[in-house]
Amino acid sequence: MKESFNAFLVSEKEEGIHQEIAQLPFSALPSKGVLIKVSYSSVNFKDALSATGNKGVTKKFPHVPGIDAVGEVVDPDDSPYHKGDKVLVTGYDLGMNTWGGYGEYIKVPESWILPLPKDLSEKESMCYGTAGLTAGLSVSKILKAGIVPSNGPVIVSGASGGVGSISTAILSKLGYEVHVITSKNSPDYFQDTLGASEITSREEFIASHNKKPMSRPTYAAGIDCTGGEILSGIVKSVKYNGVVTCCGMVASPEIHTSIFPFILRGISLIGIDSVEIPLTSKKEIWQKLAKEWKPSQLTKLAKEISLDQLSDEISTILKGKAKGRAILTH
Repeated sequence: MKESFNAFLVSEKEEGIHQEIAQLPFSALPSKGVLIKVSYSSVNFKDALSATGNKGVTKKFPHVPGIDAVGEVVDPDDSPYHKGDKVLVTGYDLGMNTWGGYGEYIKVPESWILPLPKDLSEKESMCYGTAGLTAGLSVSKILKAGIVPSNGPVIVSGASGGVGSISTAILSKLGYEVHVITSKNSPDYFQDTLGASEITSREEFIASHNKKPMSRPTYAAGIDCTGGEILSGIVKSVKYNGVVTCCGMVASPEIHTSIFPFILRGISLIGIDSVEIPLTSKKEIWQKLAKEWKPSQLTKLAKEISLDQLSDEISTILKGKAKGRAILTH
């Protein structure tokens, strides 16, 4: 095996945060753990924060971001895995303070690793990534609440982003009428690619749903990826016994609403964590993502980029201009 590997390295310099493609020694990886050669990673909002020095995500620099990784076991250490096994790692501390998938190799604890589902290719797994896992967990909460397509439409915010786009595609495949909230003017993408039935602009939704403590009950359920006024409006407009999941705060970490939707309509607001949930729960969702939930257009939701293009993609995400998913190819 070679002595070093390529990685997207983020360092703190006197002039600020510095990003570069560097050759790193294997000795820089943890001394213990399963060594994995990474085939693909993905680009998430959390990765963009880490890559620009956000101390709420990454406390130690220099650092290699990448909260998702798929690849092949090179050295199983003392784990039950074997050399050559295809495996998947998302969440936990990967890409936060443990070097992540933007390096050609990672070394992680056995307890973070899942076998790659047999019905899912390596590329497809990163078309999902943490965003897809989060979307799957959100859809699961809606299904477990007993909400079926005949109950009415499901509203999805942040539909141009990873979680929102995959949530829309999964729900559409399962037969739900999906309404999306977005700041992007891309009707062909939302309707033809994702399967959305109705598109509402962020401004229009906020203006029509945040004037009163409650709005007309319109949606059977909601998946919110943004927080702030959008989440407040969704909570106010869900039908009796409806469910709203929340997983993001790109607009705001705050929500302004009254208790009325909860006590008069009996709705449930459910937070979604895809980072620290037990591996068994992750495995259950990944199996569904690999089989009955997998949209036929999954690979169309993602574009492939190289390490050379990573800085530009991170900038696009932080400007709020990203659409769909970007996957990093090593």
